[in-house]
Formats: sequence, structure tokens, C-alpha cells
Amino acid sequence: MKPVKERYATLAVFLANGFGIGAWAVEVPRIKESLALSDAALGIALFAFALGAIVAMPLAGRLAPRFGSGRVTALLGVLFVIALPLPAFAPGFASLCAVLLMLGAANGALDVSMNGHASAIEAHWPSPIMSSFHAAWSAGGLLGAASGAMIQRAGFGVEGGLLLPDALIALLIVGAALLALRDVGPRAAHKPDEAGGSGAFAWPSAAVMKLAGLAFLCMMVEGAVADWSAVFLRSQLDGDASIAALGYSSFALSMAACRIVGDLSVRRFGSNRVVALGGAIAATGLALVLLWPNVVTACAGFALVGVGLANVVPVIFSAAGRSTPTPAVGVSMAATAGYAGFLIGPPLIGFGAGLVGLRAALCVLAIAALVVCVVGGRAVGQVRGKQAAVVN
Repeated sequence: MKPVKERYATLAVFLANGFGIGAWAVEVPRIKESLALSDAALGIALFAFALGAIVAMPLAGRLAPRFGSGRVTALLGVLFVIALPLPAFAPGFASLCAVLLMLGAANGALDVSMNGHASAIEAHWPSPIMSSFHAAWSAGGLLGAASGAMIQRAGFGVEGGLLLPDALIALLIVGAALLALRDVGPRAAHKPDEAGGSGAFAWPSAAVMKLAGLAFLCMMVEGAVADWSAVFLRSQLDGDASIAALGYSSFALSMAACRIVGDLSVRRFGSNRVVALGGAIAATGLALVLLWPNVVTACAGFALVGVGLANVVPVIFSAAGRSTPTPAVGVSMAATAGYAGFLIGPPLIGFGAGLVGLRAALCVLAIAALVVCVVGGRAVGQVRGKQAAVVN
């Protein structure tokens, strides 16, 4: 029997988390201005967010098998709700770093837990459904960014810009927990894995390392666009925060729309073409924004980035799963690298902006997309070729 209620409950958590990240993304410029932070200082603060996540993600991976992925996801969702509005009340740079460390830890742990729970649900579903969870996250990012722009236009301060979305997020998390945020199938706690024990380390193969590197690059671009698109556009367009937020909104909308038809695209064009073409489209969109920054090119360019990257990471995760005897092992390695890129990318852009300027630092993202275009299709195609050889 399909875990229908469990799937909808988990979709709500993905939606809530994406909503929170979208709301946070459009408030970054106002927090930067209210505390008079330089680009380099903002980069350090965002690094605190990344550091908190990097520390918390392995811990979440150990909690889920012990206490159940559904229960842990519900608990971490509550912690995310508590931590999300804290940056709005930070009186200075040091306190901002402290609360972003907490928010990053809550978000990173929730990210690992909800993806693990989604994987457990997918294992009990007759067809692949992981793209639907990522589509819900992207839709949440779109709604969070759009609502943030509306809240800013209505005259609310940074506190309202985070507290109002947080109230809706709390309703989604609590509703999901009450509906069916529970474990599916037998719990995996205390069962040794293929590496020789629970939580044991296994060195990845060259194929998985290549796919993990591609996931890192893709999600580095995604994370940097989330945190720096509004900052860049506001500096270039000399407009208000709500106009600057249009770039991220366009990115989130196109990504959500393309993920809805992600499985169909892979069946129609093949996974290697989806990756190669996706990297090329993303690089083109970034070049458009960086070379001719205005409202029209910002919306069109960031929309192209969303179109290009929408289904690259799901395809890479799938290929990584086929690269190891147990799919979960390969997926976990690629996912860890990908989320590290998502979290580390924004502070790296901040450090680069302090050295060479924000526009030059953002050129790194276009280069990363080009690498995915050149290398990604071949890497995914090699995995499919090896799998076909084994079958034959």
C-alpha cells in the first residue's frame, strides 16, 4: 500500500523549508544595510550559516536511524521555525554570526532528515517521486520570495519580513506532523551497512567522486543565487529591495516549473543531455545577468539559470545511486557534496567580492555551470553505459 498521507506530509515540510529559505533570501540585503555590513562581512556571516549546517548535518544523519526519520524531521522542523526569525533581531555583526550559526544548523539538519525521509517514502512507491519533493521545495522558495517582496512593499521591517512567513511555516510543520509525519517501513537503526557498521566511513569510487563534484558545483550556483542575487541587483539597479527580489523570484519560479516535468524531460531527452544542456542554459543565463544587468535581463537570466539547473541535481543523484552496490550509499555521498556546495558557495562569493568585487566574484558561477555542461553529460552517460554492460 502506497504511503499517500506520509508523502503529502513530507511534501509540506519541503514546501515549508523552501518558503523559509526564500523569505530569508530577500531579507539578506536589508539585514546587510541595517547593520552596515560590507560584502566581506556579509560573507563571513553567511559562512557561519554554512558552518552550523556542516556541523549539524552528520549529527542529523545519525539521529534519523536511531529515533526514526519522521519523528526527527518533525522535531527539526520546529527548531527551524524557532531559528528563522532570529537574524532580524541581531543588534550587530557578532550576534548575527551567532544566530546564523543556529539557523544554519537547524536548516542543514532538517535538510538531511527530510531528504532521508523522502527517500524512505520513495522506496515504498511504485515509481520515482523524488523530483516532486524538490519541486515542492522550489515552489516554497518562490512563494517565500514573492511574499517577502509583498511584505517589504507593505512597509514592514525586517522583523515582519521573517516573522510573518515564519507563522505560516509553523502551521505547515505542525500540520504535517499531525497528518502523517511518521516512519515508513522498518527502522534501520542498529543495522550494519555495507561499509562495515552503522555510520562507518566508506571511501567513494572515482565515478561517485566525479558526480559528487558536479553536485557541489550545481548547488553552489543555486545557493549563491539565493543569497546574492538580490544584493547584486540592488547594487546594479539602484532600486528598492522588492525590485531586487525579482531576480530570485524568477529563478525559483522557473526551477519549480521545470522540476514538475523533470521525469518527463529525462525520459524524452536522456539524462546525459539534460545535464549537459542544463549546464549550458545556466551559464547563458548568468552571463546575461552579469553582462547586461537590468530588470528585464535579470528576470530572464535568472529564469534561465533555474531552467538549466532544475533537473541536473536529481539526475546526478540518480546516477550516483547507480554507481554503488547500494543506491543509498552513492546518493548520500553526492547529496552531502551538493549541500556543502549550497552552503559554502554564498560565503565564498562574499570573500571573493571583498577581493575583486561582487560582479567578478559571481563570474565563478558561470564558470561552474560551464564545467557541468562539459563534464556532466559524459559522467552521467558513463554510469548508464556501465550499468547497461552489467545487465547485458
